Amino acid sequence: MALRSEINADVPVAAPGEFAPLPLTNAVSLWPPVVLAPMAGVTNPPYRSLCRRMGAGLYVAEMVHSRGLSERNARTVGMASFADDEPIRSIQIFGADPSDMADAARFLVEEVGVDHIDINMGCPVRKVTGRGSGSALPARPKLMGAVLTAVVRAAGEVPVTTKIRLGLDDDRHTWADALAATTDAGCRWMGVHARTAQAGYSGQADWDWIARITEQATIPILGNGDIWECWDALRMMRATGCDGVIIGRGCLGRPWLFRELAQVFDGTEPADPPALGEVLGVVFEHAELLVEYFGETKGILEMRKWCSWYTKGFPGSAVVREGLQHIDTLVDMRRWLSHLDPDIPFPARALRVPRAKRGHSQDKVHLPHGWLEQEDGESPPPGADSPAVSWSGG
Repeated sequence: MALRSEINADVPVAAPGEFAPLPLTNAVSLWPPVVLAPMAGVTNPPYRSLCRRMGAGLYVAEMVHSRGLSERNARTVGMASFADDEPIRSIQIFGADPSDMADAARFLVEEVGVDHIDINMGCPVRKVTGRGSGSALPARPKLMGAVLTAVVRAAGEVPVTTKIRLGLDDDRHTWADALAATTDAGCRWMGVHARTAQAGYSGQADWDWIARITEQATIPILGNGDIWECWDALRMMRATGCDGVIIGRGCLGRPWLFRELAQVFDGTEPADPPALGEVLGVVFEHAELLVEYFGETKGILEMRKWCSWYTKGFPGSAVVREGLQHIDTLVDMRRWLSHLDPDIPFPARALRVPRAKRGHSQDKVHLPHGWLEQEDGESPPPGADSPAVSWSGG
């Protein structure tokens, strides 16, 4: 039996026909029903390439601000770039102005040639919610509906989906309004991160809410939250009845998670996670892709965090990780990594170790002034068109 945590000790691989492909369009379905979550500073073309090769069903580009796209801001447009060999061009946008969101969708469809647009209604970060976007948008149902309708109309034949959280906090769930608006607008599916915006990434994702939402939905529901091992995806889908899963933090520094997911959904027991030598091979490949895409200076700067994520949990790696935070060249990186023993097996304790986003909650979700008192309003807040970048995909 492949290495797995105690919580997943008795989880079997998928039975033939147990799960169905996830429909994206009338002509395209995804198998396995697994989506790489959009994450700022993470799901750029190099990392999407790695995850695609490993077996991800869909791989969503970093989320971008609608106003930046509608104004053709060079940095924002640059984030909406795709490799020539990407068979499905998928991207997430965010904003609270229906006109800007529609302009962004038209640009992505007509100029970039995307095949799928996801709308972020789940990001909990202050500089996003403070402009009425992300998790703040479902708290204004009429404005949310206007945004979704505008994007779906502008996208035409290109499928539009949404991603949400349960609500702002435990006292103000917004998922029911989000589900209604997503369905009424004609969106293809809704992804649900089973935490509130206030919770951030703290505590445990409450999968019972995914089950409740799935029961009420007439469109596919994708579950998100605390999928660290391929077995977690099977447990979530069996427990909740959801139609697919979205993988975020669980794949940071572990793109082979998608290979394991593809195997268990196909009914095959996966091999153990890679030993350190194979992990380092992926590190070198990832670094070369980043350098080719960004150039060595920025590519290696990006690689610093990845080196930490890839090696986290391996014995004796702490000192090396400290050194890797100061590398400037591929040569520097290889020199530091050469201190590690390639024969060390993947440690069981690293299977469920969070990487990147910390597990703290917020005292409260930051919202535009008077946001909750304007529940029936359809106007975006002042400053909604100000570009913002977030580390989170929700």
